Amino acid sequence: MTQNIVVFGGGGAIGNALSGVIRKQYPDVLLHIVSSKEIKDQHPLSEYYLIDYNEEGDLKRISEQIASFGSIDLLIVASGILHGADFKPEKSLRDLDIANFQKLFLVNSIFPAMVAKYCVPLLSKDERSVFAILSARVGSISDNQLGGWYAYRASKAALNMIIKTTSIEVARNRKQAIVVGLHPGTVQSELSMPFTTNVTKDQLFTPDFAAGKLLDVIASLDVDDSGKCFAWDGQEILP
Repeated sequence: MTQNIVVFGGGGAIGNALSGVIRKQYPDVLLHIVSSKEIKDQHPLSEYYLIDYNEEGDLKRISEQIASFGSIDLLIVASGILHGADFKPEKSLRDLDIANFQKLFLVNSIFPAMVAKYCVPLLSKDERSVFAILSARVGSISDNQLGGWYAYRASKAALNMIIKTTSIEVARNRKQAIVVGLHPGTVQSELSMPFTTNVTKDQLFTPDFAAGKLLDVIASLDVDDSGKCFAWDGQEILP
């Protein structure tokens, strides 16, 4: 049974839901929740950490604190950004903006890579462990039929390469470790809210439903799946 679980992005809709479902499935688990914003409703049996995505020192400090509790069995990065108060996904080349590109790459690509740098060494060496990062179907180059959303698509495509490359390195000394990307589907959240007008009810998931499905996928993985990306229903998403 999983004993030591870490969730980055615990203040977001999916990260918060994952934390709740994990507690129900593993009532005795030691759960570490990392967030860029303070979580007011804190569970007494969980550890909470505040982080600034721009500060590598924060990540180093937090990883050292987590390490004091032992090796990690499940590591999830559920943070992500698609739009902000002052910018939206690009519809065409004329919408491209350097600052917005940097924001999305920092959160969606660079930050997960830095989590890997500091937390992959904490994965269990002798038992099955999983490092799962929320990716997106729109990060698939072969699946791109509509265009647009340049920065988001590119940041998730970059993330998928980071996942693949990390899986290769991890396999050298952690034979039972699995590194994967996960696509949660369209979830009722601040991230997807402006883009759900044309989404049917059966395709729009609650955070709890998505979290449960993602954890089911994680439970079904084996080492041959490492480096790949899977949707909420267990189907592989090709690069």
